[in-house]
Amino acid sequence: MSRIRFLAAAAIPALIVFVYATATAAPAPAQAPAPQGAPNFLVIVADDLGWSDLGAFGGEIATPNLDALALSGVRFTGFHTAPTCSPTRSMLMSGVDNHEAGLGTMAELLSDATRGRPGYEGYLNDRVASIAELLHAGGYATVMAGKWHLGLTPDREPAARGFEHSFALLQGLSNHFGADQNEGWAKAGLAPSYREDGKPAALPVGSFSADYFADRLIGYLDAAAKAGDRRPFFAYLPFTAPHWPLQAPDETIARYKGRYDQGYEALRAARLARQKQLGLVPADAVAHVTEQVRPWASLSAGERAIEARKMEVYAAMVDRMDQNVGRVIAALKAQGRYDDTIILFFSDNGPEGNAIEAPSPRFKVARPGDTPPPGGPDAPQAPDPALGIDNSLANIGKPTSYVGYGPGWAQANSVPSWLVKGYTTEGGIRVSAFAAGKGVSGGGGRIATANLDVRDVAPTLLDYAGLKQPAQFAGHAILPHEGRSLRPVLSGGAAAVRSPTDTLGYELFFRRALRKGDWKVVYLPAGTNRYTRKGVSTGRWQLFDLAADPGETRDLATEQPARLAELVAAYDGYARAKGVVPLPAADPAPATPPGARP
Repeated sequence: MSRIRFLAAAAIPALIVFVYATATAAPAPAQAPAPQGAPNFLVIVADDLGWSDLGAFGGEIATPNLDALALSGVRFTGFHTAPTCSPTRSMLMSGVDNHEAGLGTMAELLSDATRGRPGYEGYLNDRVASIAELLHAGGYATVMAGKWHLGLTPDREPAARGFEHSFALLQGLSNHFGADQNEGWAKAGLAPSYREDGKPAALPVGSFSADYFADRLIGYLDAAAKAGDRRPFFAYLPFTAPHWPLQAPDETIARYKGRYDQGYEALRAARLARQKQLGLVPADAVAHVTEQVRPWASLSAGERAIEARKMEVYAAMVDRMDQNVGRVIAALKAQGRYDDTIILFFSDNGPEGNAIEAPSPRFKVARPGDTPPPGGPDAPQAPDPALGIDNSLANIGKPTSYVGYGPGWAQANSVPSWLVKGYTTEGGIRVSAFAAGKGVSGGGGRIATANLDVRDVAPTLLDYAGLKQPAQFAGHAILPHEGRSLRPVLSGGAAAVRSPTDTLGYELFFRRALRKGDWKVVYLPAGTNRYTRKGVSTGRWQLFDLAADPGETRDLATEQPARLAELVAAYDGYARAKGVVPLPAADPAPATPPGARP
């Protein structure tokens, strides 16, 4: 499949993050030969994908390549991440909690309460060794193409953290057609940073991101095959699709024309019904009510047309990502390496629920002398004319558009879960995920319901590689993995890797949660509008039985006070152990201006 090229135009900001102080790191250990029979690894990460977007998870979007992989292996219905992207990626790379790995919060959203605190560096810190570093030291070829979001400086980019070859977007997002790499976006402080093997690079203007990332990964693997490099490989493919801004090639968008004209309530009902048919949720599962969503029937005809178009473009982005996964799989088969490869796929968090029409100043670091944006950094912004943004109906999806799809579609895509990206509820942290390939017991649509976590990925790969995590790396001590190897679940030898008494804690933007067995406590404090705008708050601890209530619809805190107290105490222990910064008495997050859209 050739890349589709479009005329260049300015369109979307990349996240301009902290300028980090560089440090002189000790040289990485010399590479040892890989253990005999060590498998290859392909880890694919989607960006803001909805729980039910894939056909194998109940969706209507055409995802035949991902569906085939998922159905050949094992689907996970209890795989969890952090509520947003960079904290998740820190846990993926390190195998430890994001508060220990350096992303206690996103670098873009550091506040006076968190800036400068240990574990809140805003980049993958030196308390951990990345899984790429460990695998490379153990004899693996390591390559990546896609989104990094774990540091901007040369000592923090992929080339410095274990990847032999990498084409990486260092920030959290960029224009999917490369139309933000010009003077206008640079002057606004919103141009992206691309790097290849430690040197400045660019996304070719007109290339679609998913196409180009797949091209580069395939190119690295093909070059190794032609050179006779038979080392096992770790290939990391973190797409930026379907992250906003919603943009996709015209011919792919056209496949979904009219598909979503009935609205997000209809889509939500259809997806939940399909999940029940597939056995992904209990037959009696109840969906959580939607939050901050205008009923479809209350929208004008013009508003419905715009909303439907947004979802058409979003679906095209997922479709296009799937096509490129198919290309990568075809390349592995052509190289004769597919049968020796373990494949892991998951989203980095739940779907994006913000109403987005333009770059937000919160994604640009404030510098001395800057004028604060009206209403604060979380206030919705009108498109800057200098950036050439055109969000008219006919232009949505093209390189000069800049929209997200908002809370209605996001909560249709996270059904039956509560809320979306940015929250410690299931809608923010439970994601579609599966494993396939060598050594993965599957076929017949196997489903694993165990409580699994992105912290489990690094120890899983080391286990299959036949390697042990060292106590030190590059001359300094590193934190031991706290995740568990998923090998017993992947092989079919066990249903779970955690006992009913094991706990997992989560915190981001002062939103808290802890899981113990099937029980979960959640606390959404008031006044923390860092993400999403006009955030949903409860102001109290809530208790849920996820086995009976995956939608978190029935708060059992009053009925089971002893269990609530037990789990809250466990959360307090987790927060102390990980150095979680508590909510300040006066939260410094600016309030959303009156009348602003959520």
